[in-house]
Amino acid sequence: MANEWATFGADLHLDLTGRGRRKALMDALREAVRSGRLTAGTRLPSSRSLAADLGMARNTVADAYAELTAEGWLTARQGSGTRVAPRSEPRPGPRPDPRPDPRPDPHPRAAGHPRPRPPLRPAPGTPLYDLQAGRPDVASFPRADWLKAARKALTAAPNDAFGYGDPRGRIELRTALAEYLARARGVHADPDRIVVCSGFVHGLQLVGRVLRDRGVRAVGVESFGLRAHRDLLARQDLRTPALGLDEKGTRTEELGSMDGVGAVLMTPAHQFPLGGALAPARRAAAVDWARAEGGLILEDDYDGEFRYDRQAVGALQGLDPERVVYFGTASKSLAPGLRLAWMMLPGDLAGEVAAAKGEVDWVSAATDQLTFAEFLASGAYDRHVRAMRLRYRRRRDQLVAAVAAHAPALRVSGIAAGLHVVLELPPGTEESTLRAAADQGLALLGVDRFRHPDAAPLPDGIVVGYGTPPDSAWSGALETLCRVLP
Repeated sequence: MANEWATFGADLHLDLTGRGRRKALMDALREAVRSGRLTAGTRLPSSRSLAADLGMARNTVADAYAELTAEGWLTARQGSGTRVAPRSEPRPGPRPDPRPDPRPDPHPRAAGHPRPRPPLRPAPGTPLYDLQAGRPDVASFPRADWLKAARKALTAAPNDAFGYGDPRGRIELRTALAEYLARARGVHADPDRIVVCSGFVHGLQLVGRVLRDRGVRAVGVESFGLRAHRDLLARQDLRTPALGLDEKGTRTEELGSMDGVGAVLMTPAHQFPLGGALAPARRAAAVDWARAEGGLILEDDYDGEFRYDRQAVGALQGLDPERVVYFGTASKSLAPGLRLAWMMLPGDLAGEVAAAKGEVDWVSAATDQLTFAEFLASGAYDRHVRAMRLRYRRRRDQLVAAVAAHAPALRVSGIAAGLHVVLELPPGTEESTLRAAADQGLALLGVDRFRHPDAAPLPDGIVVGYGTPPDSAWSGALETLCRVLP
């Protein structure tokens, strides 16, 4: 039966039948805050009294409050109770541009302009074990389930699926993604605002181009991150000043003092590569800056499905869909070779990004999009993510235990999430550890490799990816790593 919660005048109409009560409560509270029915500073009932009102377990309500506090929707202070987090008022955005003409250019590739191909990158030698960060276990790709989804998707595919199509991507995939992202990542999702792309870099290239055309001249970045992303923005004539980092994550309060910054690129759920989660107050500060200055937050949710010690914190985009561009990808959860990623865009940006994609290259194959849509809709993707979450959690636990046994003085930093950890090393040992790893055939990266040129160095450390080795090679990789640790 449906329960109406009329506390402080807000009818949330929770359907609390069956399972999923905590999620139903969280969704209702998010929507009440988003719609203005719960205003900033409103004190919520205690978990005990709300649980009694709704006929729920107190722990269910307490867990929901804790999750929403971590996401930045609520605040909790001793003696003050749980309240709706303060927010600056959203700035009214411009009217959305008319939807781009979905009809393709009948001659999309003139003679002499072939489809660009990615450059080959031959390696001087294949390492015995690859522990580089950001790479999944591709040996675990669910071939049988993917083939089943492909057969079903191709059988049901309409004829127009084999034409040029919509530069935003197939509607089947955008619809399936909207449902999944709302359910699994707390994204405020709309299929018409999704643009499918071939990877995060492709999506960032498109958004960077639109930002430059809008007059943005600088995009703030985290002081530790991928150089490839900074270089891509630089090629769009965008400066990339660095924001500081500490134990609470990116120092988003610095945004207001950064001259000319119109957007900021962040990894709030799991900072790459240092591994922290952005503190609730700093999530709120980023959104407040974007609202006050008309800026944009570029949220890279590269491994948001993989959190091992607790329920994953919802995406930052849910706090203000008109000020956040949400990037997601199948590269970590399935395989980078699929070249499938997506952006959830603010309403006034979606048409411009789709038009930019149509002008540059449509890239994403319709058959792969249809297959992924079926893979999502059938529940196969959820099952695969659950299985990989267990596998990666075991590997992380084994890595932490092995380091504790062989090098107890070393500290493993970062939250229990994703596909990598950071091992903090004794001063002056980062380079020697990397040389020893190379001598043993171990591909490994140091923390300093990810440092922004303007950022201060951090203590020595290595970034250890535990996703890549297949199960048959994992124990050997772990033993080799322990041998090279100082």
